[in-house]
Order: sequence, then structure tokens, then C-alpha cells
Amino acid sequence: MELTGREDIDVPIAQAFEMLTDVEVYERSALRRGADVTRLDSLPQAGVGAKWEVAFQFRGKPREAQIEITGFDAPNEIEMKAILQGLETDIKIELVALSRTRTRIQFWSGMKANSLSARLLLQSLKLARGNLNKRMAKRMATLRDDLEDRYARMA
Repeated sequence: MELTGREDIDVPIAQAFEMLTDVEVYERSALRRGADVTRLDSLPQAGVGAKWEVAFQFRGKPREAQIEITGFDAPNEIEMKAILQGLETDIKIELVALSRTRTRIQFWSGMKANSLSARLLLQSLKLARGNLNKRMAKRMATLRDDLEDRYARMA
């Protein structure tokens, strides 16, 4: 199953990539939401090989995910792999400069089930595809607003 999203932002590509790869912002955000985030590598900043383990509650059950950065081509793209209880997800975030001050962010996620319970989860996600696409569009718009606000504070 694939999910995609695209958003144009009023931020130069270099600053957009820098803000997207500021993983401490996402770690703090996950901690505020009640997740337990553990960095598994000793890299000084985000790059190929950076790994996290995230433990959180979802629908009343404890869940664990492992996330690893598998590709890093500054300032053009970031590739990640996430594994959540038999569900493998490949994630690709691509940035394209539209002009000196405008950037397009393209998000792609492909999911593959490796267990029976993951297949059942994936099937329920497929049935809710319309709702997921709406949530993805909303999340991409929120990301756009957040990046533009952070860039305005930097300038």
C-alpha cells in the first residue's frame, strides 16, 4: 500500500532540508505526545545509519517501532525504513527547488506486511484509504505551516 503527499512551501530548499533533518524537534514532539524515544546510534547529526526506537501506546496497546535513515542526499532527499510489529514501511521525502525561495516537498510511503497480524492491519488501512489520504493532506499542510513559521522566525 502506498501513501503520497505533496506540498509547496515558501522556504528555500537548503533551509527546508535543514529544518526537516533537525531530528531533535521530532524527538521532542514525540516525547510531548507520550512516546518513549531512544536514539540507537552515536552519530552527531542525522544521516545514513541514524536509528531510533520509539515505544508508544496506540489504541490501548503498547507498540514499538524501529526507524532508520537509509538514504541521505542533502538537500534533495531523505529515505527511511520503519518497522512496526511485522509492518515494514519505506519512506522517501524528496525536495525540489521551484525557485530561489520556494520548495516542493514530496512524501512517499510504501508499506509491506511480514506477518499475519500486519496483513490484517494493512488490509484495514487499505479499506480506510480515503480517510488516510485526507489525514495525509492535512498533515502535509500542517508541516508546510510549521516550516514556513520556523523559517520566518529564523529570518
